[in-house]
Amino acid sequence: MSNPQVETVTTGADKVKLAGAVLLLIAALVAFYALSKQGALAQWAALLVLLAAAAGAFFTSESGKSLIAYGQDSIKEVRKVVWPTHKETRQMTLYVFAFVVVMALFLWLTDKTLEWVLYDLVLGWKR
Repeated sequence: MSNPQVETVTTGADKVKLAGAVLLLIAALVAFYALSKQGALAQWAALLVLLAAAAGAFFTSESGKSLIAYGQDSIKEVRKVVWPTHKETRQMTLYVFAFVVVMALFLWLTDKTLEWVLYDLVLGWKR
């Protein structure tokens, strides 16, 4: 991470921005349903405009800025990843499938052995 922060100080203006974003989000939903008689175009236009305003208010706050910084840092980290080749991916997939088959056989054999021991030898139930 480029800017590790231990403590975030929330100012009054930041709280107002977040509250405004929440109010704009609620207003977007109310406007969408209130404008149902005006037609779909008016509904969707009001919804999209108010959602864009809510997003703008959120992303100008400290929380929004830290979310953007986190996203940018995540993209930088993903670019550092060394991805496996197609051959390596196929080999590891085959290893996993083989392991699953071996474990399934082992568990089936264990189940049948315990069934035989408990029902036939201990309890004496013959099927």
